Amino acid sequence: MTDFLKINNISKQFENHKALNNVSFSVKEASIFGLLGPNGAGKTTLIRIINRIFEADSGNILINNQKLNPDHISIIGYLPEERGLYKKMKVGEQILFFAKLKGLNQKQALNQAKTWMDKLDIEDWWDKKVEELSKGMQQKVQFIITVLHKPKLLIFDEPFTGFDPINVDLIKKQILWLKEQGTTIIFSTHNMASVEEICEQIVLINKGQKVLEGNIQEIKNKFAQNLYEICFFEQPIDFELTKKYSISKHENKNSELSYRVTLPQNETNKFLNYAADFGKVNSFKKIVPSLHEIFVKVVNEFNQTNTN
Repeated sequence: MTDFLKINNISKQFENHKALNNVSFSVKEASIFGLLGPNGAGKTTLIRIINRIFEADSGNILINNQKLNPDHISIIGYLPEERGLYKKMKVGEQILFFAKLKGLNQKQALNQAKTWMDKLDIEDWWDKKVEELSKGMQQKVQFIITVLHKPKLLIFDEPFTGFDPINVDLIKKQILWLKEQGTTIIFSTHNMASVEEICEQIVLINKGQKVLEGNIQEIKNKFAQNLYEICFFEQPIDFELTKKYSISKHENKNSELSYRVTLPQNETNKFLNYAADFGKVNSFKKIVPSLHEIFVKVVNEFNQTNTN
């Protein structure tokens, strides 16, 4: 899989604030890439540079091995966190208006508008004014405006804001469908569960600097610390009190009482033989940290190391 987007040593300064400091990463073609970071990390600044709203102070951006230029704007779709719809305008008129701004003619715009309104179950809203819609329903209109010109690069900034769980699943389904059609997608959110669900690669930016990058599963495995969980068919008496291993009780996500233990490398079989003396083992698995836990750990460690 080739790189569709390359961010090369991008830096950006606003007066006394360094928004981005020599940030580099690449995004594979037809992939969903997570752009992560705490508030104020520099994500929005980078997104605006990709969209040519801002100019970088140094570095460059390549799209399909071509230096970013004004012609690329036509192949980019951007859904910002702060939405921008005309409240008094009717839904259908608004979608057609933005479609024509993106270069579609009347027939193309009408066809795409009808197709996407049907996909998102809002085909009956054509003559409704935006101000008559809930925040979540306005989100659907904004989503359609972002994707209907068939951009090759989509940038979603908190795309699930305002949606109930049913509509979150509906939008996720469409994002995955767009990826299957060959669209390259940058997905920026604070919802790490959604990132784990749909992204393949991520970059984590903090205080304008890249602090973590890579494949999600590989990152999770890297941060695993030989911590294991063990459950018995019947809870043994005083298993956690033994001095041989440092064992603690833990209630897992299934509300089952389990035990956690940190083991030296290559000692899992020895531990299982030991545990079998206390009862019949039901399950035994390595605990891999969630992306949320890794996010918090990396950001906190970076902040502690770089405290002025």
